[in-house]
This record gives sequence, C-alpha cells and structure tokens, in this order.
Amino acid sequence: EKGINLTHIESRPSRLNKDEYEFFINLEGKNVPALDKIIKSLRSDIGATVHELSRTKKKDTVPWFPRSIQELDRFANQILSYGAELDADHPGFKDPVYRARRKEFADIAYNYRHGQPIPRVTYTEEEKKTWGTVFRELKSLYPTHACYEHNHVFPLLEKYCGYREDNIPQLEDVSNFLQSCTGFRLRPVAGLLSSRDFLAGLAFRVFHSTQYIRHASKPMYTPEPDICHELLGHVPLFADPSFAQFSQEIGLASLGAPDDFIEKLATVYWFTVEFGLCKEGDALKAYGAGLLSSFGELQYCLSSKPEIQPLVLEKTSVQNYPVTEFQPIYYVAESFKDAKDKLRKFAQTIPRPFSVRYNPYTQRIEVLDNAKQLKNLADTINSKELQICYLEFLK
Repeated sequence: EKGINLTHIESRPSRLNKDEYEFFINLEGKNVPALDKIIKSLRSDIGATVHELSRTKKKDTVPWFPRSIQELDRFANQILSYGAELDADHPGFKDPVYRARRKEFADIAYNYRHGQPIPRVTYTEEEKKTWGTVFRELKSLYPTHACYEHNHVFPLLEKYCGYREDNIPQLEDVSNFLQSCTGFRLRPVAGLLSSRDFLAGLAFRVFHSTQYIRHASKPMYTPEPDICHELLGHVPLFADPSFAQFSQEIGLASLGAPDDFIEKLATVYWFTVEFGLCKEGDALKAYGAGLLSSFGELQYCLSSKPEIQPLVLEKTSVQNYPVTEFQPIYYVAESFKDAKDKLRKFAQTIPRPFSVRYNPYTQRIEVLDNAKQLKNLADTINSKELQICYLEFLK
C-alpha cells in the first residue's frame, strides 16, 4: 500500500530495559516520504527509539549469508519458478490432477524446518511407473557411461535406500544414508532457488532436493529438476567423500561473494556438478547429475558430437550454455581432487574481506577476518596433525 516491503525482521529482549524489545528490520522500497512518515510516527506516537542504519546499498557491502545451518530456513521457500505454479509449456500445465499433486509437494517443502524428519510420501502407481521407466533406461547405461564413484555407490543405494524400478525412495531414508557417508543431507524444496541461496546450502553440506516427479506423458523429459534428477543424478556422488568436499567448496566460495562471482560460481557448478565429465584411464566418464539423469544426453556427451575441453575455471566460469537442449561443450576434470584444488585457487580471486570455514561440530560458518581467528584455525589444524601422527605412531 505504501510502496514499502518488509523483507526481514528479528526481535530480542532489550539489553537496556528488560520490559522492552528491540527489533531489527530490513525494508525495500523507493517511497522516501512514506518511510520518513513511518519513522516519525514510531518516534512520536509510541515513543520508540529508531536507529536508521542505511538507505543505500554501498558497493562494498557484503551480501547477507547464513552463519548457521538453521538459517537456511530463512530462504528455503524463496523459489524463483515452478513449485506449485507451472509455465504454459510445461507438460503438466493442462493436467489438473498433476497440478494439485504438485501443490501437495510444495506444501511439504514450505512447511519443512531444519531438524525435522522429511515427510514421507505415498507415490501413486502412475508416479512409480514414470520413475520405473527412467530408472530402467538409465541403469542400463551406468556400467558403461557413469564414473566409477557413481557405479560404486549405486548398489549401496539399492541395498539400503530402496532404489528399485518399482519403488521411489523416500528423501528421509536417502538423507540419512548420505549423512552416514559424508555428512551431506537432503532438504525438500518446492522449486528452483536463486544461485546464491542454492550454493549457500552446499556450504553446510545441505542439498535442496525436489520431491515431486515429472509428468507421466513425457517420462524421458523434464524442464525442471525432479526427484529422478535428484536421486539418480546427484545423490550417488554426494556419498563420495572427495566429490562431497568439492561440492561444499563451491558453496563456501559463494558466501558473501559479489553478484558477478555468484554467476561465475553457478556456471562452474553447471559445468561440473551438473554436466561434468572426468577421466578414467584413457576413457571419459560422466559424473554430472544432468547427464546421469538424462538417457539421451548421457549417450550424447560421450559421443563424437560435442566439443570436449579441459576444466580451466577461468574459462569455464564465463562460458555461455543452453538450458533446454544438449550442451555443445563439456569440460573434463582430471579427478575430483584436481577440480577441488582448482576451485580453491579460483576462490582466492573472489573480492571479499574475509575467509570462511565450516565447523562441522557446531554446524556454523566461521568468518576469518582477523589474526586471532587465523591463529585459532592454525592451532586446530596443528592439533589434528598431532593426532594423526600419534595414531600413526601407535600403529
């Protein structure tokens, strides 16, 4: 009504007066007279003390980022597209039953909070049939087209998580399995998040996963990530320690990064985690989730048709790419360790006045911006090295 949007609010008991509360509020809007009137009213009508921090976003302002895993709740529902709403060209747009079903999945994601078990879903026979078609076709290609790490983990998912042609695994079971392997966990999401928000989740080893499935009319096509893409493409690699570390490094590099570097990191993510190839001896194998969940592109990427380039992040990070068709170019990593080392060097070029470290014990991000914090980190590393040396001595 006033042209001003409230984007964030926090409250706490006042440190000066125990009977009062302090509020921190973020506002967006260009209606300066209305804002001035509101501030004046707060001061005069109710006697509030108002401190205006800033009205302009300075160039050197560090974008907000979550410091604790619980703070992922703040943006998990800020999806950019799809969710319960579908575009006119979506295969399920004219299907009222499918649209109602999508709303059910969206409601699960909207109501979810960190620490809760992921609600279990009873999938319909049609949904299980769609899953079965995708599962059967892709599984036939994995032995010859997927990387070693994917093929190593897949039988474990079949054994412990209910990966079968006639069964869609539950996110809660898969999430628990991943936590036991690498500390990664799944979190339900209704649709596509912004690149900044999605990458921030990876910093905490949290992968925002859809729970719905593509429309039955086109089982081999989806214009958006769905549970086939998440469980068949992403999950197996998140159970691999080296790949899990690489994925988290992308997330950590994104925290507090300027918008132009977020775009670069999202592009690196696209050409690695989504559409990456890696070397296995003299052969090329697929490790990207977009490839491992697409029957057609998994065959195409290892054919003679696309262009193949070595993974050079300075070049990869600015490469344009299509979203709705097969990729014309793929980048090859020597190994996950090599990709991780390159990413760390690339992250050093990001202009931010601090470094970050994830503390797995507290599940918090530690911002390193002074000598004392760096010394504490060095002491922690030295302590771990001493423990390793002691264990080696005992052997």
